Amino acid sequence: MGKTKNIVLGLAALLIAASLSACDDGRAGAEGAAKQLASSLAALDVGTLAVEGKDAAAANEQIKAVFAALDPAKPAVESGAVKLDGDKATVPLNYTWKIGTAEWKYSAEASLKKSGDKWAVQWAPALLEPELKDGEILEKTVASPSRADILGAGNAKLVTYRPVVYVGVDKTQLGSADPAASASKVAQLVGVDEAAYVKQVQAAGPQAFVSAITLREDGRTITDQQIAAIPGARGVPDTLPLAPSRTFARALLGTAAEASAEQIEKAGGALKAGDVVGSGGLQEQYDAQLRGQDGVTIQTRPQGMTDEQLKAAKPDPRRRLFAVDTKAGEPLKTTLDPRLQQLAEDTLAGVGPASAIVALRPSTGAVLAAASGPGSNGYNTAMLGQYAPGSTFKMIDSLAMFRNGMTPDSKVECTPTITVDGRTFKNAEGYPASSLGSVTLRDAFAHSCNTAFISMRDQVSQAQLESAATSLGVAVEAPKLGANAFLGSVPGNADGTEHAASMIGQGKVLLSPLAAAVMAGSVARGAPVSPQLVLNPGAGSPSASASASPAAGDSAAASGSPSSTPSSPAAPPSDKPITAAEAGALSDMMRAVVTSGHAGFLANVPGAPVGAKTGTAEFGQDNPPKTHAWIVAVHGDLAVAVFVEDGGLGATTSGPLLKSFLTAAG
Repeated sequence: MGKTKNIVLGLAALLIAASLSACDDGRAGAEGAAKQLASSLAALDVGTLAVEGKDAAAANEQIKAVFAALDPAKPAVESGAVKLDGDKATVPLNYTWKIGTAEWKYSAEASLKKSGDKWAVQWAPALLEPELKDGEILEKTVASPSRADILGAGNAKLVTYRPVVYVGVDKTQLGSADPAASASKVAQLVGVDEAAYVKQVQAAGPQAFVSAITLREDGRTITDQQIAAIPGARGVPDTLPLAPSRTFARALLGTAAEASAEQIEKAGGALKAGDVVGSGGLQEQYDAQLRGQDGVTIQTRPQGMTDEQLKAAKPDPRRRLFAVDTKAGEPLKTTLDPRLQQLAEDTLAGVGPASAIVALRPSTGAVLAAASGPGSNGYNTAMLGQYAPGSTFKMIDSLAMFRNGMTPDSKVECTPTITVDGRTFKNAEGYPASSLGSVTLRDAFAHSCNTAFISMRDQVSQAQLESAATSLGVAVEAPKLGANAFLGSVPGNADGTEHAASMIGQGKVLLSPLAAAVMAGSVARGAPVSPQLVLNPGAGSPSASASASPAAGDSAAASGSPSSTPSSPAAPPSDKPITAAEAGALSDMMRAVVTSGHAGFLANVPGAPVGAKTGTAEFGQDNPPKTHAWIVAVHGDLAVAVFVEDGGLGATTSGPLLKSFLTAAG
């Protein structure tokens, strides 16, 4: 029985095999060959394919030559339904190319032929592109639009194309002169690294112009005569998108220049030599909006014909296959006031440490100036700095106290020192003895009595401080800002000495100068201010909010405690915003800082009465500790924060800077 069963099974297998053989019309092999062809074309490498009508190696060379102008792009290629006709077959090939932000799609047709048990592709240029003829390759022409401007208040041109001169050595103009000698003289003339520039010139080809430096035409001191006196040296005029000066709002705006070789390589075909791209700040953040879209034309051209021959040919033998129109960039509109921005920068020009001045309009939230001083070394201290705010934070303490029933006339105890869990806190050096003892909250605020505010720690919880901060627009999201910024960090939980340190703006409390200006502006407005800088955020717009951790070197702590890191991002706007009555009480106390406190130097600032609050925050491990110097002020519809990273007392260091700025601002 077992033997009979095996014979039956064997017979069944033979019948099935015969049936499959009879049904096998070669479709599976043709479909496999079609998929292999599509995969090879997508890789732009057909060297391993079975090819008829052309040597496989020659076919591979042709495909590379045809598509060389599109490098480094490669197509996606999909094979369609195979049409079988005996030992012949045809198959559609669907191509998709990424050309910048556009897609170029087309279908070609390939012919296959079976030889023995293998299918070979019948080589023809049309299977690469249906209109392509033998002896033709593709040509890509790119037209870039001019970069759009960055505008300020009243559509003032902050960044626009301004004349420049590229100074360098043109090796075609050297004659018999020594390239190295000319390069040395150019480097010495313009002040660049001599050895590096000489090496660069020597390595360049005989037709190269090697730029050493780009100079603004306006105000340049190196003359055409000085350049021409060096064999082979040239000044090539051009234009670049530039701010009014090299330093104007540089940390905020960023820069725009021709793409470097590294940027081009990283872009993977999205950039080419000569493209102007943004680096840092708004220029980088809104690069796509400002740069617009290149126009691209892809056409055929006879292989081996030079550009000169093409120009002379009548008619032009090229045929257009695909085109994308140039799209101009969209100007970026901001609220920056060029006069106030320049004034802020001029005010900080002589400040050695990192520093910042931020000015905004409380009624609208418009950021009018966000200047970072020369000591910031290009960092956007004004908007990204993360520092302990010191006694400026007493504005937030006071709001929390008002909500617990106190008023500016409530009495508090101002003692020379106060001890919390074994740690002693004291008032700033030079604190007036006449303001010690039982004093009004207004007086404690005006003279910035640390001990009085710390003594209220049991009546004001850390959660209440956090709530009061968000009520003043601090440590919340800034959906209208349109730029990267740190809006503050005020933890909702802190105990013992950490809570006590929070009462004087230290511990884990951190603000940026922008956040400090927002805090003051919210008092002036009588409602939380949401800052706005970019008016038309297009491509690349982020949602600005407090970052989750401070930048290296920017964290600050109360005296003797380790630096701290905020652990949570910004919150949504407060559900308990400051009221007009609360703002009125805070304005009363800020005015007292000027009329009876230690910011009396602001009393004679012309115009509307000035209200202010100073702040000094210890940081680092030095003994005595270094201090951040702060002052915030309101002056009519203007709120200003001034900050100096290593600056002594807020009143004596940042105060005079504020007075100078407010007096000149008018």
